[in-house]
Amino acid sequence: MSADRRTDTNARRTSLMKIGLIGTGHIGSSLAKRLPTKGHEVKIANSRGPETIDSDLLATGAQAVTAEEAASDVDALILSIPLNAMSKIAPLVQALPEQTAVIDTSNYYPNRDESIEAMENGQVESEWVVEQLGGRTIVKAWNAVGWGVLADDAREAGDPERVAIPVAGDDAHAKEIAMTLVNDSGLDPVDAGSLAESWRQQPGSPVYCTKLTADQIPSALKAARKEKLAHRRDMFVAVLFDHMEDETLTVDADYGTQLSRIIYS
Repeated sequence: MSADRRTDTNARRTSLMKIGLIGTGHIGSSLAKRLPTKGHEVKIANSRGPETIDSDLLATGAQAVTAEEAASDVDALILSIPLNAMSKIAPLVQALPEQTAVIDTSNYYPNRDESIEAMENGQVESEWVVEQLGGRTIVKAWNAVGWGVLADDAREAGDPERVAIPVAGDDAHAKEIAMTLVNDSGLDPVDAGSLAESWRQQPGSPVYCTKLTADQIPSALKAARKEKLAHRRDMFVAVLFDHMEDETLTVDADYGTQLSRIIYS
């Protein structure tokens, strides 16, 4: 692993793109509102139909469409959906032109998702997703950003306190597109290497939802221990849910970040 994978976001070329977004959870919703402000043409879809998409998500210019339309004539398709839905959209992904970047923001939480034996046995999440998509390669991005950061803490490139996130992938062209879009979403992108190494940004790792800067990301990636990921991930969930049941405690985005730092680091 390179000692420093920081991306010079000040020098990054601005390129306006056509973007398809499938999923209207925390990450998908934030991207739908932010990316159009940088001039990108964004189409967003969910599993229930365009008429069910909140008008607030379209306020900055995103267009509500079907999943089929979101995956048509785009430079990048961002998947922000549950893992158990990956195989359902595989035909749409497989039909995309080779030059279209497919970017996945998902994470595996067994208490939320259906238990996936391969991941329980240690398979890298991103490599499992590739299998579900029929072998179509992906870029892993935005999965390691805490809830609320995209909505409240996005900053312009060059800000010394700008939050950074890792971006992993095997296709150089697709990774460059993903890193450009991460930059445009208000975060610093840091090249985290290949998909095989993307376990270093899975839940339970020091880089996951700990709100680091670009200078801090490389050492956090290096410090990750694969055998400890699942235990630390599940510990975080247990503590979070325990605190959420206590009405005397405040559980917000900042609490999630502080808890992640204590457990994952």
